Amino acid sequence: MNDLQIPGWVRELSPQLGAKGGPLAPQPSGHQRKESGAVGVSASMSGRWRRTPEAPIRAFTQPLFLAPGRPTDPTLCTLGALRAPIFPRVPGCWPSVRAMALPGVRAGARAAATKMVQRCRRVDGTERSQSPGPGTQRAALYVHVRRRRSSGDKAAPAWPYCEKRCSYCKFNKYISRGVEEAAMRSCLVTEAQTLLQLSGVQRVESVFFGGGTPSLASPHTVAAVLEAVAQATYLPTHSEVTLEANPTSAPGSRLAAFRAAGVNRLSIGLQSLDDTELQLLGRTHSASDALQTLAEARSLFPGRVSVDLMLGLPTQQVGPWLGQLQELLCHCDDHISLYQLSLERGTALFAQVQQGALPAPDPELAAEMYQEGRAILREAGFRQYEVSNFARNGALSTHNWTYWHCGQYLGIGPGAHGRFMPQGAGRYVREARIQTLEPNNWMKEVMLFGHGTRKHTPLGELELLEEVLAMGLRTDVGITHQHWQQFEPQLTLWDVFGARKEVDMLLEQGLLLLDHRGLRCSWEGLAVLDSLLLTLLPRLQEAWQQRTPSSVPGR
Repeated sequence: MNDLQIPGWVRELSPQLGAKGGPLAPQPSGHQRKESGAVGVSASMSGRWRRTPEAPIRAFTQPLFLAPGRPTDPTLCTLGALRAPIFPRVPGCWPSVRAMALPGVRAGARAAATKMVQRCRRVDGTERSQSPGPGTQRAALYVHVRRRRSSGDKAAPAWPYCEKRCSYCKFNKYISRGVEEAAMRSCLVTEAQTLLQLSGVQRVESVFFGGGTPSLASPHTVAAVLEAVAQATYLPTHSEVTLEANPTSAPGSRLAAFRAAGVNRLSIGLQSLDDTELQLLGRTHSASDALQTLAEARSLFPGRVSVDLMLGLPTQQVGPWLGQLQELLCHCDDHISLYQLSLERGTALFAQVQQGALPAPDPELAAEMYQEGRAILREAGFRQYEVSNFARNGALSTHNWTYWHCGQYLGIGPGAHGRFMPQGAGRYVREARIQTLEPNNWMKEVMLFGHGTRKHTPLGELELLEEVLAMGLRTDVGITHQHWQQFEPQLTLWDVFGARKEVDMLLEQGLLLLDHRGLRCSWEGLAVLDSLLLTLLPRLQEAWQQRTPSSVPGR
């Protein structure tokens, strides 16, 4: 096969591609830049990879796993932070900070609104509309929240910071040092206002507070950010507002305070129900802690609690892991995310494996866990609406849906990423933005300039289409013809992928579907999406290069 131009972010999103059957051999070209995220990548990276002839599709059993909520390049991570114009308050907008920041103040009204939203969303979700195209004035907002310990505050170290760094984690986080949370809160509010103004976004559909360990932050900080967003643009009362929480930092009373502050959905980093595995991962909670937090969360946020379960750990076996999943089904709510461990250079777990203290994770066992696990979840009534996310009773994540369908999203806070079209840019000039990583430097920049954007990179039309393809196919809906035309009105999905021998093979094997609805993976195809992209991305690149001026006027 000839050299194929595979985007660099695709390589990093699927680190196992070079390790399983028919490996991809890296060529000298291309610069790989490690972000301080689990799978951080630069959107502009590209390099040449050659696929060996003996590479069977079935060999690539590793799905593309991405961390929940937090953007992780290309649509989940090369993001940034910017602004939007100030609009007058609209009836139905978010209540003021005074009405929602303090526990007990108008909490009843907020709870009633939340229940109404839950009733509205308890549908299957099949007809959920995809995110608007590149020129939309709607967006999601990601808040990378952190809190440092103040003097005398021994029980709650760091917001942007964590109580300790987990052995597998390479996200942008820090162990607490000594900055008051009030200063961090002020900078988050300032940057949110600035970046909303820059983006021209008129409506924020969802807000996700990630970290770090945002559940260690004060509910007042969450309320202040939401109030700033509501004052700068339209934040409907039914907008999804998610908070990541760890079991040891989220007792019931604290969760209730977050609910009063405006949070209406939780994402709990449970990770495992085995205490030995939790210790291996460097987690500070036990399995019993996790189940207790889960029970308290469900009582406060019924139908709106997601949990994460990791697979593919060193020494982990299929049977016991499936037992954990079955036990979790007895306690969980309506959303589960399955994530495969990715060994990241620079983490404690990576060093242990490299030094021989732990065996390397077995990719074949991980693939078996994933396949068996998704089958169990399907039997339990969960819809696999994305490669690693499962929901029942319509409890899909609105925020992540924006990422997967290339909607605009703004990132605020140290190391946050964003993708949006600044005001005054041309129709297809979307930018990938990343904020300054180190909190102290980020705060200084926000105080000086109103935001801490370290880098912004315009995305080319082909780059954007590659993201539309790779991210859209992560979902069971795939890419509809209408959605594709919002990004590329001239070349249709039929033009790009119809009558192509390699694509026809995938269709015949039942891994891919191309019909009147659009392009999507089958249930079997979702499990091997990384290998499907090795065929589909080159076809898109070829179709783009072969387009004629007459078929694409004005370009």
